[in-house]
Amino acid sequence: MSREFFLELAAQGACFPIAADLMLGREPDPEAIRMDGERLGRLIEQTARRFSTPLAVPLMDLRLEKADLLGLLGVAEAERDGFHFDKPPPADALRRLEDSMEAPFPPRNQAHIEAVRYIAERTDLWPAGMVIGPFSLATKLVPDPITAIALAGRGLTGEDEPAVLAFERCLELAERAVARSVNAQIGAGARSLLVCEPAANRIYLSPKQIAAGSSIFERYVMGPLLRLKQRLEQAGVDLILHDCGELTLGLVEQFARRLRPAMLSLGSSVKLWEAAAVTPKDVVLYGNLPTKSFYSDAVMPVERVIALTRELRSRMHEADHPHILGSECDVLDLPEARDAIWRKIEAMLRAAP
Repeated sequence: MSREFFLELAAQGACFPIAADLMLGREPDPEAIRMDGERLGRLIEQTARRFSTPLAVPLMDLRLEKADLLGLLGVAEAERDGFHFDKPPPADALRRLEDSMEAPFPPRNQAHIEAVRYIAERTDLWPAGMVIGPFSLATKLVPDPITAIALAGRGLTGEDEPAVLAFERCLELAERAVARSVNAQIGAGARSLLVCEPAANRIYLSPKQIAAGSSIFERYVMGPLLRLKQRLEQAGVDLILHDCGELTLGLVEQFARRLRPAMLSLGSSVKLWEAAAVTPKDVVLYGNLPTKSFYSDAVMPVERVIALTRELRSRMHEADHPHILGSECDVLDLPEARDAIWRKIEAMLRAAP
């Protein structure tokens, strides 16, 4: 494992966005690239070189593991994006999934894996993998996850409430589907794994219920993540945890101290200099300029981007915590606002030194 790689990047004053999607938007045939591992790998390489970083961050496509899971369970391809389990998955669904672990991945998933292999085998860049976190995937598998989690937070079990049973079975399926994707990306040469858990936030997880002693955060979020971290450690692969949701400092501290990721990427709802106070010094903080607003000149003019960049640099220097300045999430390509977004990315890079 190479925690030192991230600490050195921070010490050098690195600044780069998560921007493969933004680069993909400049291509004449983006969908064809998504389906072609070598071309996707080249795009990820170009993105890293465009922003002068040795870390090759894949496309943040959080639909992949859901599509793979549902395909293994027999859901038609056209239905997978919007599919929800309206009742608890069958009791044998996990066994059926386990029996399918050696099945081929869908073409889009396989291209994602092969892009990691391209970086690992054909470039001098640091190959990172990317998956959705188990909890966030589970929230995409049921129609009303907030209600189900709130009922569990009140102490109801799957025996009491079908919605709780549905969510808990979906979480089991999600954890196994994420593990399948992780293993494939490790096999392709990933040296770090970016796990995206944006749903692990105060909207889905009531701070009042947790403070009152509910185990929902422990059972639904930390348990699966700790098991995933153990798998990564066994393989000598670093964890990068990304959560751009609405977080309390208490949640940030749980992630930072118990998971000890090599890098912790947070959304702009968190003041990074406050997060630094609850984060071990060997965990690099990444982010977290409000890039979700870069599409709007009214909400986020260039001058505001420059001011926020300089403030974040200054605050993190005062906090004396390792920091890589970047985006709060992946920077999505929006064709109607492409020029505005690029202007602000360029302003961020100019203001960062």
